[in-house]
Amino acid sequence: MKQFLTYILLPLVALCAGCSSGEQFDTSHFTHTLYKPQYASGFEILSTADGSATLIVCRNPWQGATDVTQYLLIDPEGRFNTAQNHNVQRLSGPARRIVCMSSSYVAMLTAIGKSEYTVGVSGIDFISDEYVNNNHDKVRDVGYDNNIDYEMLLALDPDIVLLYGVNAASAMEVKLRELGIPYTYIGEYVESSPLGKAEWVVSIAEIAGCRAEGEKFFAEIPTRYNRLKDMAAQTSSRPNVMLNTPYADSWYMPSTQSYMARLVADAAGNYLYDRDTDNTSATIDNEEAYLMASKADCWLNVGQLHSLAELCSRYPKLSDIECVKSGNVYNCTRRLSPAGGNDFWESGVIHPDIILSDLIKIFHPELLDEASNEALLKPELYYYQRLE
Repeated sequence: MKQFLTYILLPLVALCAGCSSGEQFDTSHFTHTLYKPQYASGFEILSTADGSATLIVCRNPWQGATDVTQYLLIDPEGRFNTAQNHNVQRLSGPARRIVCMSSSYVAMLTAIGKSEYTVGVSGIDFISDEYVNNNHDKVRDVGYDNNIDYEMLLALDPDIVLLYGVNAASAMEVKLRELGIPYTYIGEYVESSPLGKAEWVVSIAEIAGCRAEGEKFFAEIPTRYNRLKDMAAQTSSRPNVMLNTPYADSWYMPSTQSYMARLVADAAGNYLYDRDTDNTSATIDNEEAYLMASKADCWLNVGQLHSLAELCSRYPKLSDIECVKSGNVYNCTRRLSPAGGNDFWESGVIHPDIILSDLIKIFHPELLDEASNEALLKPELYYYQRLE
């Protein structure tokens, strides 16, 4: 009965709150820019002229989204009435209890010193974060996809749920509105710029009430990233690079404008696929992929493969290509959780400088021998490992 009443009363409370008196919300009230991203394209942070309320604007947070704008209003004084604005979620103050539906959001909270704000995650066994792994009594798994445990979610009493969309809005939206639980999208997933992905840490910091910490953390990353990029640009060679492995009868290739392609280019590598498909992956048939791979000096991101023997066994036709024979095959799997969660897609999102460093060491190992590069390049790979 208690659970039944909870499911009934929470939506009513949320409805009443939405109908409360106050000035009708309108974006025109937010005339002051608190943060304008330099690299990210999907968010900005605004405030009212007197600073009494803050608005996080999130645009097109999933692939294929066009003209989608969602707002998170942080309104401590309860100034605005948002009842008529279904694309506006609201908080009465900084969030202290946060459910992260992506592991990269966990990494962002940890980066700004707010690990303890994470109270729920999706797929806890796949999380690499040290705080989460040491505090399963404080951080609970709310499930994923169509298997969300909404009773668990309610019991966590979150201030907000951080969502993501892949090709459409999250299926959780409707239920969260019904339960009166605020949510917002973190759109780092669709940013093609490695620095743009990392910059979303500022948005999460604003939600947690510590934007200064987010800005401070992020400020150091472009400096290091661009120094590494400039270093790589001075090299005389650009090795040919192949990405990914076959899936069924197709080989998915990221666009030349994609996150991974940009990392390869910034590390002074020549990505062999040359088509611009607007930051979405396209499929090519295996014959075309094999021909492309035969020209590669280096092969990256080979799925779940952990050894050259495994690669050759699964794809015998590829065993004779030059980069396989020379052992220049690398996978971003050095930091895996016991269950197979990959920290490359967790903390790597906010450390593109470390990924870039790995790629430069793979493409241009000669740079390790230059004493002037010691401060930027350490011998060990961090996210990548060579297949033996």
